[in-house]
Amino acid sequence: MSSLNAENHIGRAPLAHGGLQQCTLADLTEVPRVGFRGQQSADYLQARGFDLPQAANRALTQADACHVARLSQTEYLLLGSLRDGGERIADEEARWELDHSAHYLLPRQDSHAWLQLSGVCIAQVMAKLCGVDLRPQSFAPGAVAQTSAARINVIVINLGSQGLPTFQILFDRASLEYFKDALLDAMAEFDGQVVEIQALD
Repeated sequence: MSSLNAENHIGRAPLAHGGLQQCTLADLTEVPRVGFRGQQSADYLQARGFDLPQAANRALTQADACHVARLSQTEYLLLGSLRDGGERIADEEARWELDHSAHYLLPRQDSHAWLQLSGVCIAQVMAKLCGVDLRPQSFAPGAVAQTSAARINVIVINLGSQGLPTFQILFDRASLEYFKDALLDAMAEFDGQVVEIQALD
């Protein structure tokens, strides 16, 4: 949850119809996520039924609404779907076993916090915190930026659409309250609201 200072000027409400006209922030830190790295990680993930981005710093939403982001030539980040509460991704982490292949598990549940920023103004919000141009013409759906915002390292993934602009933002879990407050402060002029995870589709 956000600090009292942030809640003084940011409302808390369910995501109403037409809510994309405002800026909303949801904390997805409890939703499963995991990383994999290695020369054979692509083969492994494809064998597990994942569609993979063809280039680094790209992301694809899967048929079951989970997501795969390719962070480098050999590193992938898997984000759970709200449809199944992240069960598929949690299962991928639980079933992985070390063998002789060049494919390694990177636990991300404890290392990375995860926030979802949605609404037509999200690029303007992020411009207050980040030097990278995240406007749609420069940062289209499916793009991934590994950069800094509010003086911490972040991964920003554009998993939105023209109908609902949405950024998934991952960063050091120890900085969760600090970065959430920074986002809430940046959202204040855009009628920003915090939404509970249960309100998300």
